[in-house]
Amino acid sequence: MSDYVIRPLTADEVEHAVDWAGREGWNPGVHDAACFRPTDPDGFLGGFLDGEMIASVSAVNYDDAFSFLGFYIVKPEFRHHGHGLEIAGHALAHCTGRNMGLDGVVEQQDNYRKSGFTFAYNNYRFAGTKTRMLAKLDAGPSDQITDLTRTSDELKTYDRNLFPAPRDVFLESWLSADSHVSKLYTENGRIRGYATLRPCLMGYKVGPLFADTPDIARALLAALLTAIPEDHNEHEIFVDMPQPNASAFALADELGLDKVFETARMYSDHEPDIDLSRIFGVTTFELG
Repeated sequence: MSDYVIRPLTADEVEHAVDWAGREGWNPGVHDAACFRPTDPDGFLGGFLDGEMIASVSAVNYDDAFSFLGFYIVKPEFRHHGHGLEIAGHALAHCTGRNMGLDGVVEQQDNYRKSGFTFAYNNYRFAGTKTRMLAKLDAGPSDQITDLTRTSDELKTYDRNLFPAPRDVFLESWLSADSHVSKLYTENGRIRGYATLRPCLMGYKVGPLFADTPDIARALLAALLTAIPEDHNEHEIFVDMPQPNASAFALADELGLDKVFETARMYSDHEPDIDLSRIFGVTTFELG
């Protein structure tokens, strides 16, 4: 495959990869490309055959110890010719020496196992409408919830307990992105949770939804839902929940949410020591 070239993607080409993710049914956020790429611009790779982009993968290095794999896509007409395996090899090389995480769709999980990844737990995507969810949530005002548009040292510390690596660059992009809505929950001056709502190709996703207790998760979710325009009341809202958090699944059941998608969280070396009991919504399946 001497005419097959693999190289880092430009900002516009990352947009193409996000478009492909939409066609695969992964329902990315409308500003995902702009939010994702700054974390590790060299970690978004494309495979080009005779100048045409036919494959993508992201291998985002957060620090010297942790990375995350996503956007592993080959255009359908070019599959089963080795192009995916070759670009995956470049991604793994980019992350040499690091523990790599990923959220593997069902049809790819055996391939990831063959590449040395081991299963940690399932994540499940739950869906419901604003109308249905708010009917079972207390959407009243809370002086403990404020708007969140930028990072702080305290927020970075809080986030670090719930994510395997520091992600300061990502958080700056995520919290300040156009049309993202983020809320912070504090108690006696201390952060007890935060969450972000982002518009997607279809409906909205909530992620992260980090909270010290189920009641705080409910309050944050209600605050985000009230920010959705009334003419979007029947649009679907998606939350990706880790199966080990029984309280998250209980909340999904309480709200009458539907399970619509699943992934396997897998790691190349070991499962990081993060507090899954406080993760009521995964940030993204693409970057962890």
